[in-house]
Amino acid sequence: MKRKFMLLIIGLSTLALVACSQIGVDANTISVGELTEREDAILSTASDKSFVFDFNVDDEYKEVAIWIEKYEAGNLVNDSLGYMTTEAEQSGSIIFTLSEDVNDVNNIFNIGVSTEESLTSAHVPDEKSNDVENMSSEWGSIPEKVALDNGEVVLANISYSDNENGMHSLTTDFYEGAAGHMNELEQYDVVYLLKAEFSK
Repeated sequence: MKRKFMLLIIGLSTLALVACSQIGVDANTISVGELTEREDAILSTASDKSFVFDFNVDDEYKEVAIWIEKYEAGNLVNDSLGYMTTEAEQSGSIIFTLSEDVNDVNNIFNIGVSTEESLTSAHVPDEKSNDVENMSSEWGSIPEKVALDNGEVVLANISYSDNENGMHSLTTDFYEGAAGHMNELEQYDVVYLLKAEFSK
């Protein structure tokens, strides 16, 4: 587990360098990160599922917060798994990964914000509920790029269901306005949402 965590830290540092080269590109937006083959290999080695997002903001934004929300059957059961804040610089990356622990008891999330000046990260265990290891899973993220409007944005989801009829991905409408589409979470037994908020 320590080796995987070290690989993840190395990958985060590499991603920070890539993000720093994007200063001035589409201010006040966050987009799905474009990874090199090497970065993708590092994340695949260190985690079961991974997401990387690049952000570019102007000087008005002072802070970024990221956290995970957990839902069961559409009901919020934890609104701040791994909640953390850090200073918002002009550009950087947000990283979200999932690994299972060796005893198959917890989901292990790693979340982090990487910029030219700093790396802030958290290792977040969450006890598996509702027998998720025997369920089907699906995951998704924002469509390519979204504007930051000083409010919460859902960046990614990892969802589990034992529905024998299969699962559907969360819609683009969900990512563009989650508050009006929370009923979509009812189709899953367990959902983890990665959220971010940039504050001025």
